[in-house]
Amino acid sequence: MSQVHIGCGAGFAGDRFDAALPILADMADREGACYLIYEVLGERTLAIAQRLRRDDPSGGFSPYLEAYLRLSLAPARAAGVRIVANLGAANPLGAAERTAGLARDLGLPGLRIAAVTGDDLLSTLDAATLAALPTIEGTSVAGRGIIAANAYLGARPIAAALATGADVVLVGRSTDSALALGPLIHEFAWAQDDWDRLAAGTIAGHLLECGGQVTGCYFADPGFKDVPRLAEAGFPIAEVDASGALLVTKPQGSGGCVTRATVTEQLLYEMHDPAAYVVADCVADVTAVQLRDGGQDRVRIEGVRGRAAPGTLKATLCVDAGWLAEAELSYAGPNALARADLAGAIVRERLSAQGRTGPLRVETLGTGTVHDGGHPARRTSRQLSADGEYRLRVAAQAPTWAEAQAISDEVLSLYCSGPAGGGGYRTHVTEELAIASVLVPRSAVETHVRIHEVVA
Repeated sequence: MSQVHIGCGAGFAGDRFDAALPILADMADREGACYLIYEVLGERTLAIAQRLRRDDPSGGFSPYLEAYLRLSLAPARAAGVRIVANLGAANPLGAAERTAGLARDLGLPGLRIAAVTGDDLLSTLDAATLAALPTIEGTSVAGRGIIAANAYLGARPIAAALATGADVVLVGRSTDSALALGPLIHEFAWAQDDWDRLAAGTIAGHLLECGGQVTGCYFADPGFKDVPRLAEAGFPIAEVDASGALLVTKPQGSGGCVTRATVTEQLLYEMHDPAAYVVADCVADVTAVQLRDGGQDRVRIEGVRGRAAPGTLKATLCVDAGWLAEAELSYAGPNALARADLAGAIVRERLSAQGRTGPLRVETLGTGTVHDGGHPARRTSRQLSADGEYRLRVAAQAPTWAEAQAISDEVLSLYCSGPAGGGGYRTHVTEELAIASVLVPRSAVETHVRIHEVVA
């Protein structure tokens, strides 16, 4: 195999559903193995998926699975493109079953779907053992019920699933880069200690993982960083050869751009230490990387180096965190800012009088709340119009649904018991899960591949 082509059809849950179609059309004319990945699983989305599976054991896979795969399964098969995705979320087996049903609906007999399991640590470790694992970031789990625990799998299980001949591989929690590195290991048979090549494949996955972010989306800043035809931006394609040489591009004729600047932004994204980007498969070092122009919308990445993988795996623990209440109300017209501030002060005073002591945020949107923390006294000398349009927002955590709802009701009561002219009330009360990142021994994780084959 001289070259492998990997496109990214989504960079987060809810990303553009049709972004894969230009990639698939482009890949239909390419020589070499072609893959399409969907990276839709963050810590927050996994926590939501765990809650969904708790309520319905047959659920817990990505709620966007059908929205993505209904569009891409048939053209991917026609183009000979294999799909690797973390749409499995908290239930890869359920995701595979749903995908098989979708393939039957679309008339795709013989489609082989592989589900990779093993990231669910609750099936192998008890709660006390999990709670004692070293925490590297996030909330404390002491004294809190562990709802879910998922280890970040590496690329080897994905490569093993592809070796079965699977057309679609669905995983739950894995490193984002593994979605691309798995196909590269499968196609090029890279050894477990071939650290430089594994690091290059890891960086390929890292550049692809956020979808359009490397092709001008999210990069754009009008008048400073202009991006052409952003509404039809093409999502990225990585071209990788057996040596680990890497080039990033996008579908021909699509909008957006691939430049040294867009690649640099994505390369450094979420990279705490460029000399030691730690994932399950290796430790990548990009401090000597060179970005070179490979033509229009084509950037070559050279000089990635790798070191041995760590002896532990990162895992995400989800624990019960009570309930979150959010409520909003708008004030507009003459003296609107003062009325919105007074409404917030009323809510603060009433909640304090009721003895509520949990986390609380009261802010007036439109005044710079991201920077001043929502407190009027912290506002800078920015020019604010007293006659503008402002929105009061109250957010609070509470141990029970009833207490959270009572906080939202205080904002609702402002309709007739607050300053003049409030309107547009909106509220949402939701169960919350908090997250902690811990380190788990590799020996605690055992992966398996389950195949579903669609029959006529």
